[in-house]
Amino acid sequence: MATATKLKLTTMLGNYANTTPLKSGKVHSDLVDFDFVEVKVANNLFKKVVRDAAYDVAELAIVTYLQAKTYGKPYVLLPAVVVSRGQHHTIAYNPERGPLQPSELNGKRVGVRAYTVTTGTWVRGILASDYGIDIDKVEWITFEDPHVAEYHDPAIVKRAANGKDLTQMLLDGDVAAGIVGDKLPDPKLKRLIPDADAVAQQWAERHRGVPINHMVVVREELSRSRPDAVKDIFRQLHDSKRAAGLPDGGALDPYRFGVEACRPILEIIIDFCFRQKLIPRRLSVDELFDDTTRALGV
Repeated sequence: MATATKLKLTTMLGNYANTTPLKSGKVHSDLVDFDFVEVKVANNLFKKVVRDAAYDVAELAIVTYLQAKTYGKPYVLLPAVVVSRGQHHTIAYNPERGPLQPSELNGKRVGVRAYTVTTGTWVRGILASDYGIDIDKVEWITFEDPHVAEYHDPAIVKRAANGKDLTQMLLDGDVAAGIVGDKLPDPKLKRLIPDADAVAQQWAERHRGVPINHMVVVREELSRSRPDAVKDIFRQLHDSKRAAGLPDGGALDPYRFGVEACRPILEIIIDFCFRQKLIPRRLSVDELFDDTTRALGV
């Protein structure tokens, strides 16, 4: 991993507006060279991060990191957000199967790619806190295993039969609703939460931040042995965001840098994870970082 003067770090980072200047070489360093792996969809490689410790630097979903921290995986969090968005628009239903309100999901089946995905965790937490849903009274239908192999889904989670597809299950009425992500996968489907974008904006204003999806992690050993390099990685990530011309700072900045900037939203997702039995105890925000990464700021 190291050379006499400059580190070459195996790095997994998705292709976004805020990462393009870094990945294209527009942002560079005298301390670190990134050896970027090819990746079209970053979450396809999250298992390799937490099961194989395959990269020196990696993008990782925040819920996956919280579970990785619980099970002692050898990574530490950088206070650097690379993917963040409102979540209210990501759950859908089929209106041809009858009307449905967000508050009416108790006793019903809801599909999601995996119980542990970060978007699903945000949506369940929002449904519970803002719409009165009892998460334990919903049957959650999943299609994939957790990224962290040691974690086992709770009893409220059931696996769809082999060959089943979430979109088709929504169309057929096999599930009442499904967490489908940014885009509706079929024109017959409709967003479950009315005026989702406006409601998400209000949520962000009320909670002092946009829900975090993905942050960046580095090997614990790298942070211990080369804190100067880790500081420079953080600097480059921030410079890349600014080079992309994105707004930098403010209460609703989706790409936050620094522990204090991230703290309000990290506290919420930790609480959601604990309540949903994704982690066995409420971690503190500060223990997600080490002495090097906790001190990073802009």
